[in-house]
Amino acid sequence: MWIYEIYDLGSSPNERVFFLFLFFLMFFSPLEQFSINSIIPLFIGRFDFSITNSTVLVFFSCFFAIFFYNFALANAKLVPFAWQSTAEFLFEFIYFNVLAENVKKNGPLYFPMLFTIFSFIFFCNLLGMVPFSFTVTSHIVITLGFAMIAFFAINIIGIKTHGFHMLSLFLPAGAPIALAPLLVAIELVSYSFRVVSLALRLFANMMSGHCLLKILAGFAWTMLAAGGVLSVVHVLPLIVIFAIVGLELSIAFLQAYVFTVLLCIYLNDAISLH
Repeated sequence: MWIYEIYDLGSSPNERVFFLFLFFLMFFSPLEQFSINSIIPLFIGRFDFSITNSTVLVFFSCFFAIFFYNFALANAKLVPFAWQSTAEFLFEFIYFNVLAENVKKNGPLYFPMLFTIFSFIFFCNLLGMVPFSFTVTSHIVITLGFAMIAFFAINIIGIKTHGFHMLSLFLPAGAPIALAPLLVAIELVSYSFRVVSLALRLFANMMSGHCLLKILAGFAWTMLAAGGVLSVVHVLPLIVIFAIVGLELSIAFLQAYVFTVLLCIYLNDAISLH
């Protein structure tokens, strides 16, 4: 019955589609959008290797990133067109504004790794803004796993560069020997929590933004369904939703940027040892 009542609210096909869209936003919980659903079940013994909506979006993120850069730069011209300018901007931004400013030694050597990380997170965030898609970076297990891999890679680079001398990171120069056990313990905990801060920052920002959009959409629909003055005032939360969508698009870029900047800072510490 709800569906038919909602369908009758719109006087035109476009309005009816819009009202149905708002209905589905209200019907599900704000956390419903983060549920991982199995698409192709695949079990090997006790291990679950099923293809899920998260798996599909990871694949699409990688595909669109590769497609975008190949499309934009395959026929690069001296006077760039719009897509080429966008790709060149991202290259230059990561190389000059992120890598060169934060990694003082052998920075260009690590540009492919850092640019790949930035592009993957950026496209995952962007595709998560598509209605009825899935935001890969809104799950702590994804962001934590990704942060751990990147963090271990940085430590391997540091050990390969300095050997056991890298342990000097945990004891500041000139520190009293008597305080060494306490300082080493504090520095070790702080250093280990870098990976947690990386994961939590990305996960929390993406999840909170999408929850806010869903809550506001449900609130707007509730006001519209109430009738009377509220059915007119519901336009206000809709305007806020459009504003937040623009904000979330900027956050999609900003969070990829912050993640990459922090990796560059940690990489610089591992290479230069403060």
